[in-house]
Parts: sequence; structure tokens; C-alpha cells
Amino acid sequence: MRVAVCISGRGSNLRALLEAFPPGDEAQVVLVLSNRAEAPGLEHARGLGIPTAVLTDPANGDEWLTTLDRYAVELIVLAGYVRLVPGPVIARYRGRIINIHPALLPRFGGPGMYGRRVHQAVLASGVSESGATVHLVDEVYDRGDILAQDRVPVRPSDTPETLAARVLEVEHRLLPAVVRAAARAGRAVPLAEPLERLP
Repeated sequence: MRVAVCISGRGSNLRALLEAFPPGDEAQVVLVLSNRAEAPGLEHARGLGIPTAVLTDPANGDEWLTTLDRYAVELIVLAGYVRLVPGPVIARYRGRIINIHPALLPRFGGPGMYGRRVHQAVLASGVSESGATVHLVDEVYDRGDILAQDRVPVRPSDTPETLAARVLEVEHRLLPAVVRAAARAGRAVPLAEPLERLP
């Protein structure tokens, strides 16, 4: 399965995917796309010889589709991409765009809920657990069907930074597992097995 990974920052989930899918594996990252030319993850991809592209207008669906078509992309993975995907891209790739979110949706999602803000909101709420969610992407932030979740405890001593680090470890296992399941099924599917049993 030919995968495009969309990032806006350092690309730690991109790195996790690249480690999980070496050349010749059942899923291959064939493009790294960003809305920010200075996103550090782009440099990492270039260092590995993976094609990259920077969107001049992230709201322009035609620009997205032209770029995705050039690399015959079959699955789009939003891995720390913080902009809304344009409607024409959603329409063309419906059911084939996934996002990883650093909380247990449907809580703690929506516009502006990314990065440190999510973990601050989790801690302010007083909940006893957080985690990561992989979901299908549609026209509304963080609304699409949930494909997989994994949980971590929220500790009394947590700061947004310590909670973020614990959730990120889960993200780095959960996202490759969902991509592998998609590659085997030919489309994004709910994770059928407990995470621990997946390779």
C-alpha cells in the first residue's frame, strides 16, 4: 500500500512509521506532505530519500490531488498535521484518510485541539486516563469513525509534558498497527486485535 504521511512539525509519528515499514514491507511511505516548509520531519524524510512536498495553499484541494496522484497514493496518514484536509481530497479518498489524535476521542478533540492544548485540557478535566485515537478523517476535525484507541493512566503528578510523553509512546505503536491493518485489508479498517498481539 502506497502511503502519504502529512505532517506539520517534527514528524515523530512519521519516524515510527518509517521504522515499522522498511523497504519491501506491505506498506510504504512514498510521500511526505506538509503545510510548513520548515517542518523538521521533511528533512528526515529527505535524508532517507523519500519524496517530500510543501503545499503552497493547504486549503487548495486541486494542489493536494495533483501531488497525491503523482505518487499514486492509496492511503493518507495525518501524523501531527494540524490543518483541515480540503473537501475534494476527503471526497476522493473517503475511507482512506486516517489521523492520530493524542487523546481518547470523542473528548478533547475539535478545532485548535492539538499538541500541548490537548494534554492541558485532559489534566484540567480531572479524568483518570488518556491515550491515543486513530480515526477516519472527514470534513470535521476529529469526528470520523474511530479505528483504534489505546490508553495510558493520568497520574496526579502529571504535567502536560509528562502526559504527552506517555501518550506519544502509545501513538508510536498504535499508528503503525492501524496502517499495517489497512495494508492487509486494502483500506482503513478498525483494529481487530488487541495492540499487544500485533507485530
